[in-house]
Amino acid sequence: MTTRIRRWIETDTGHRVPNHKSKCKHIHGHRYRWEAEIEGDIVEVEGVSDEGMLMDFSDVSDILKEHVHDVVDHAFIVYSGDQDARDALAMMGPHHRTVVVDFIPTAENLAKWAFEQVNPHIQTAYGNQLRLVAMHVRETPKSWASWILQS
Repeated sequence: MTTRIRRWIETDTGHRVPNHKSKCKHIHGHRYRWEAEIEGDIVEVEGVSDEGMLMDFSDVSDILKEHVHDVVDHAFIVYSGDQDARDALAMMGPHHRTVVVDFIPTAENLAKWAFEQVNPHIQTAYGNQLRLVAMHVRETPKSWASWILQS
């Protein structure tokens, strides 16, 4: 039997969807929740720190913090093809935190991006076959998107 765990972090991050038919075409921000879902076998090695766990929740938090939070918290994510937004952000000066990506920063695309950032760092320490199976991104309290690994 396989067990799953989830751990999340939050960021305050700006973006815009340049071609959107409504208000999301404007520069704005969200309190994002980035949630990693990990699957695997429980560690059965006696006496180790992770005994009885898939992976220590604090280790998952450390990965999320380094590879998602520290990249996009209090930053603005902008699509490389959105020249208007890039020009506006450039006027903020060289110390403005701007993250340029090659996709429109919708919740769906950000879920895939986060999966790609986190996945290489989910490692098995005790042979318990861990894998990141999904990244869930909450953009608003009513709006979530997920990138799910296909079996």
